[in-house]
Amino acid sequence: MSKRIQAKHKLDRRMGQNIWGRPKSPVNRREYGPGQHGQRRKGKMSDFGTQLRAKQKLKGYYANITEKQFRRYYAEAIRQKGDSGENLVGLLERRLDAVVYRAKFVATPFAARQFVNHGHVKVNGRRVNIPSFLVKPGDVIEVKDKSKQLEVVVVASQLAERDVPDYIEVDHSKMTARVTRIPTLSEVPYPVQMEPNLVIEFYSR
Repeated sequence: MSKRIQAKHKLDRRMGQNIWGRPKSPVNRREYGPGQHGQRRKGKMSDFGTQLRAKQKLKGYYANITEKQFRRYYAEAIRQKGDSGENLVGLLERRLDAVVYRAKFVATPFAARQFVNHGHVKVNGRRVNIPSFLVKPGDVIEVKDKSKQLEVVVVASQLAERDVPDYIEVDHSKMTARVTRIPTLSEVPYPVQMEPNLVIEFYSR
């Protein structure tokens, strides 16, 4: 397990966007960046800067995936047939912690990673504690019986701030979810615009 060093709200402030769409994001109050120079007028960003920002935003959204792991997703995305940006998003959305988050079993991607790490989730009846485990369409993800009454689970399933996307079937009474298909970029409910094509350009330099 890699340790997340960066505070998640710092990323919101640096990007000037509420990346996870959370009510408590500081961007809801202050749209400028952190620090004493945060309110300075920003100059035109270079192509490299735009690509780097797109990478940081997408990488950060999925609970700040490590650079090594994120680069592996890029390598797999360009190896697959079709649009590399779409492939990258498809791989990220197949992560077990991403599916747990999308299914509203927990409130945030960070909580989802911890939830999986602590062994609260089963895939096709077997316990899986690896957040980066890639779920295949048709796989059944379920919360273990002993974990269904945990406060984080009960609270998350009642959250009104986001809906379960169409490519995941969820039964909150049984705490089970099934990925029906790999989503396209337009189907993924990002609260802000993500630009995976710029991420591909960043690594392709």
